[in-house]
Amino acid sequence: MYDETRQLPIVSPHGHVDPRILAENTPVPNPASLIVQPDHYILRLLYANGVPLETLLNAEPRRVWQLFAEHYYLFRGTPSGAWLDYELFEVFGIRDSLSGETAARIYNEIEEKLAAPEFRPRALFERFNIEVLATTDAATDRLEHHCAIRESGWKGRVIPTFRPDALFKIASPEWPALVGDVRDYSSFVRMLAERRAYFKQMGATATDHGVVEPYTALLPEEEAERLFQSARQGKATPEDERRFTAHLLMEMARLSLADGLVMQIHPGALRDHNTEVFERFGPHMGGDIPVATEFTRNLRPLLNAYGNDPRFTLVLFTLDESTYSRELAPLAGHYPAVRLGPPWWFHDSMEGMRRFRERTTETASIYKTAGFNDDTRAFCSIPARHDLARRMDANYLGGLVARHVIDASDARSMARELAYELVKKTYRLT
Repeated sequence: MYDETRQLPIVSPHGHVDPRILAENTPVPNPASLIVQPDHYILRLLYANGVPLETLLNAEPRRVWQLFAEHYYLFRGTPSGAWLDYELFEVFGIRDSLSGETAARIYNEIEEKLAAPEFRPRALFERFNIEVLATTDAATDRLEHHCAIRESGWKGRVIPTFRPDALFKIASPEWPALVGDVRDYSSFVRMLAERRAYFKQMGATATDHGVVEPYTALLPEEEAERLFQSARQGKATPEDERRFTAHLLMEMARLSLADGLVMQIHPGALRDHNTEVFERFGPHMGGDIPVATEFTRNLRPLLNAYGNDPRFTLVLFTLDESTYSRELAPLAGHYPAVRLGPPWWFHDSMEGMRRFRERTTETASIYKTAGFNDDTRAFCSIPARHDLARRMDANYLGGLVARHVIDASDARSMARELAYELVKKTYRLT
């Protein structure tokens, strides 16, 4: 089964690769900036074991690589270790194990390859057999790099994803500047709809919403207006923001009926838990920590309003594995609109993928899941992550065949669905 899926094209509907690298298509300067510095999976584990973030982010590239190599043992048994081994072996042809002793030699070998035309970003994109790559972009983003890719004539399909999180955070001091001259709530929603339309014009097929809790509630129009005006005056409280976000999630679902954009919700991450790291280095440094998450009651208003409509698709992710069989699989196994996103972040691992399949398949079936997405900022980890997912799904399905739950022909069909077909159907990537 793995042999039949390993060479299928990669469809990456949710990730965080910077579109600039594909727009500019310039040689990557060094191995540290390609492999280590953009990957918060790597940074968080090195920092947790005493390696200074300031050095990892700001030191001379060879020093960063040496530190990474000296601590490479930390990744043994982790998904990052599996991805990194794949990258070094399959992408760069490295045949020695990375360590403090081999660091300089491997750095030189990778650096030499990065200078070659076949290792420029667009060449790697084609070599990785990426059919489509979706980035994640702020709702206010001008998408200039996406425009540049289109205008260049290159045939690679790179599309944006509409993520309006910052516009929902009305208690933030930065919020009034983001909305600018928008004076009332109805104009605010109209602005969101116009931005969605622009993203769709640029190829977007989905929106994405990162929230601490998937709380949804439809507010009276006058209450939404009151909260908006309070925010414009800089007086919105965290509770105001919670209620405004709950209402805007309902609005986003309503707009999805009109424009067809698939709605994704990524709840349950307490962002920037480590205040000192955030204040010194900013976001995406590995300091986001999961919290317990409730879906059944929180999503009931949204699903009762839109979950039965065939025009609507809602992809749900979780960092709380206890919800797989208790809440998410039953929701997906009932509401036509709901799909389950793959194991996310801390659970995007060998055992995490197995647990996800075991706890959701019997109730929802694989056909109510959204296939796989790599969710990565590290460009060269894309094929590694998809390869691991395809291996684990083949392993899981092979177990069902061995136990006579399904037959081999069904398993082969299911393996292809999980690797390629489901993600295209879910995200409308025809």
